[in-house]
Amino acid sequence: MSKIILFLSIVVLAVSCKDAAQDKSSIREIRWEETTDSLPQKSRVDAKAKTILNDWLEYNALDKSFDKIYTSENIEDFQFLVDELIENQKKMEEGTYPEKFNIPQVKGRQKLFKTYILKTKGDLEYQQNPRESILQMITAFNDLRNQFNVVVNNTLPDELIKNEDN
Repeated sequence: MSKIILFLSIVVLAVSCKDAAQDKSSIREIRWEETTDSLPQKSRVDAKAKTILNDWLEYNALDKSFDKIYTSENIEDFQFLVDELIENQKKMEEGTYPEKFNIPQVKGRQKLFKTYILKTKGDLEYQQNPRESILQMITAFNDLRNQFNVVVNNTLPDELIKNEDN
């Protein structure tokens, strides 16, 4: 009789553990959908800036990777995407900037974007809710894109800007 009770308790324990594992994965999927709900869209780049950016291969690779944020269906896809963003950001940082964008303002925005990519990666690795860091990362990327617009639409002569630094 005790062998039967022991056997039944093991079966019940095994079945209950299996159900808990299935529930955990569905909770994780639901949390991912909540995390990516209503993310802000990318800001637009002016036509003047777009003509310069079209020739910048490293930036275009980063931009294409960034677009995948809005189409990632689960957290595992997003983790691979973050690694891709880190690699493309490194290539952009080490690459040659277009002359018009080879200024500290653009490079500073890019470093801030890098910071928030790494923060998002840290949240994912430590299984924290990455929503806030994703929002910060998108904001930093939009700031970088807005800086391109500011640079190409700047009507001040370059001499005035250079004299301001002295």
